[in-house]
Amino acid sequence: MAPSLFKWLILLAHPLYITVTDINHNVKDKTLEISCKMFTNDFEAVLEKTAHVKVDLSDGKNKTVTDKLIADYVEKHLLLKVDGQPAVLQFVGSEKQEDGTWSYFQVNNVPTVKKIDVSNSLLYDNFNQEINIMHASVGGVKKSTRLDYPASAASFEF
Repeated sequence: MAPSLFKWLILLAHPLYITVTDINHNVKDKTLEISCKMFTNDFEAVLEKTAHVKVDLSDGKNKTVTDKLIADYVEKHLLLKVDGQPAVLQFVGSEKQEDGTWSYFQVNNVPTVKKIDVSNSLLYDNFNQEINIMHASVGGVKKSTRLDYPASAASFEF
């Protein structure tokens, strides 16, 4: 009983810092669809640190401002290359769900995908325990990987 209780106490004392990024190739639209989910309180802390302003992602009155902060931050910390060519992320939007915030991006003019190279340092600014989980789907094939701080590079081949 004591060892089991000890493990739970350690988990409670050391919170998890996890980000999930999904990359999906949409053949019909010839786009990559990217979604990133981060714990809202962690994301707000990072945005406040980088923008030097108070950030409340629940405040709908400042959605235009917070969406700009989100887009700028993610575009600097999530870099993609598709088949060796740099991909330009276009911000689509964001939404808060329960304790997480989703941000959505797309890359246009991607008719085929053989390889996706990713540099992902989301939330590394604040949390050296950050875990970035990534999933990529192309042609019905889904691949996943996990990056533990400070690792930021991953590749998916299809």
